[in-house]
Amino acid sequence: MKSVRPETLAAQALHAIDPATGAIAPPIVLSTTFARDESYQPLGGMVYARDESPAPKAAEGVLAALEGGAAALIFSSGMAAATTAIRALLRPGDHVVAPRACYFGVRTWLSAFCARWGVALDLVDMADTDAVRGAVRAGQTKLVWAETPANPTWELTDLAAVADIAHAAGARLGVDSTVGTPVHTRPLALGADLVMHSATKYLAGHSDVLAGALVTAKADEWWTEIARLRHDEGAVLGPVEAFLLLRGMRTLFVRVERQSRTAHALAVRLAALPGVTVRYPGLPSHPQHALAQRQMTGGFGGMLSIHTGGGAERALAVANRTRVWVRATSLGGVESLIEHRVTAEGAATVAPPDLLRLSVGLEHVDDLFEDLRAALESP
Repeated sequence: MKSVRPETLAAQALHAIDPATGAIAPPIVLSTTFARDESYQPLGGMVYARDESPAPKAAEGVLAALEGGAAALIFSSGMAAATTAIRALLRPGDHVVAPRACYFGVRTWLSAFCARWGVALDLVDMADTDAVRGAVRAGQTKLVWAETPANPTWELTDLAAVADIAHAAGARLGVDSTVGTPVHTRPLALGADLVMHSATKYLAGHSDVLAGALVTAKADEWWTEIARLRHDEGAVLGPVEAFLLLRGMRTLFVRVERQSRTAHALAVRLAALPGVTVRYPGLPSHPQHALAQRQMTGGFGGMLSIHTGGGAERALAVANRTRVWVRATSLGGVESLIEHRVTAEGAATVAPPDLLRLSVGLEHVDDLFEDLRAALESP
């Protein structure tokens, strides 16, 4: 299957036909433990479900193939994946560079962790490669963490350039590619050492699974420690959830490609409305549009944000007037969501008060646009 394209790998889940039954949908094995033979060797090579349940293993194999990685591990949530990766690498006295604009849960946790653990932290504008270069400390920086496109303002990090900066200083580059997905961005091919996904979002894609994932470029000592922490702490995904995640990944390309096309069309149409400013990497008006064209393939993602003008009160009024868009926190599902990020994040937010974050689903583009236009134009 290595010679086929990613769309085929995903749709067939690596041609995962169950050898025992011929089932083309991988069976859900609920057993937490597995029998041994007379010499006390595992009959099927599996011992205990914490690390070795079949459904999680199948999902990990597909994701590693899609990202071009040496191995993958799935976790009980995106936060579990991110925090495990960071804790596995950093030690007291180390230094980490991370984005000022990123998922606020990671930023908030990282700030508290570094203060408690004696790790120096610089939060920088990761869209500014010179700022990253200036923040990195040769010999002390152990991790550069990036998120691209960055939630909720959708700046991009030049991954190839930042990888060179990190590696020259003896650091590793970890990338949250939740929004980029393997459909549009492959960080490992651009020099990253590790890719993280909140698999709850686009990978699962139906707003019904909580999951996270890590993919490594090579099975090195960092990866060994990540696997040890997951084993010891038990932040694993159950077999039913892993089955749903794998099922979601089989339609990843058709969903994300459709969502990206719709998001691009919406961005163009919304940008033409008076008083509306659109943040979307696919627009020529985006300050990093050239980088997006170079770094992203097949589209620019299904996420965009709009500035309504008039501050938080105006933004909330627009969100409350929508009827097709669902007011909810999350992204990447088949239903389109609208969120006032300042309200969701609170005082720690970096989002402007008039910003509405839009997660584009699979509805008809005209319905989505007309609903937003009516909400924006209503007095």
